[in-house]
Amino acid sequence: MLGRMPPTPSARRQRVGIELRKMRDAAGTTTAEAATVLGVDRNKITLIEQALYSVTPERVIALARKYGENDTDYVSALASTAGDKAKGWWEEYRGVVPLGFLDICEVEFHARGMHSYQICHPPGPMQTEEYSRAIFQDAQVPLTPRVVETRVEHRMRRAATLMTEGAQPYTAIVHEAALHMRFGGRHPARRQLEQLLELSQLPHVTLRVVSFEANGFKGSGQAVSYMNGLVPRLDTVLYDSVEGPVFLHAAEHLDKYRAIMEQMTERSLSVESSRDLIAKIKKEM
Repeated sequence: MLGRMPPTPSARRQRVGIELRKMRDAAGTTTAEAATVLGVDRNKITLIEQALYSVTPERVIALARKYGENDTDYVSALASTAGDKAKGWWEEYRGVVPLGFLDICEVEFHARGMHSYQICHPPGPMQTEEYSRAIFQDAQVPLTPRVVETRVEHRMRRAATLMTEGAQPYTAIVHEAALHMRFGGRHPARRQLEQLLELSQLPHVTLRVVSFEANGFKGSGQAVSYMNGLVPRLDTVLYDSVEGPVFLHAAEHLDKYRAIMEQMTERSLSVESSRDLIAKIKKEM
């Protein structure tokens, strides 16, 4: 069955539509031909692909069969995504924080692992409350104290989900420049470095630093998170922009950012050396 979606569908719902459109285009199938499979009007196929109508797992599988998609693991994962109706903790913040924040939380929650690299400050889920507050207070568009506190609270909820022992694997690559930034002053900055050292000891967390001595690296001007999906074809790249999160799904984008992550890992310090550098900077701060 088909059902009308909310006016602003979530990133995961949009991903289902995007993938179905990719399959249809690759197969050279028209919307009219696809519509016959579901017994609906051709316009409904367009609405499904735009995530304006929901689609059941069974119909995802039927469409994939029509399109000649033979990757059963991929189809099964996509159908599972379409069938997941559960609402997460982030829904409590709908209408309170920007929609992009909710999309980030949803994609993170369902990811099977995450890689993040940051240039100017530690990843959001690894920030202390005080350090996070200082960052929001210095936002490009000034925020009211109430909005700042709401966003800090939301970020701490993210942290509690991702930084709890036993959570999904989380790899953070942080440039040394971020370790010297003093958002909020010296004391908050020192406490932030202490938290990085503490979190780096968690079994599921890998923290590595790209030092000033590294010979450069690709993507040096970006803050990016790479999230592993149920299957590699459903991975997601999150590009952090001033206007909000940008999600990339195209195969060429996934390949590009996988390569960037691999190069940054190769050029970063080892886990042990990264901890030593963080401790050294903290001592000198």
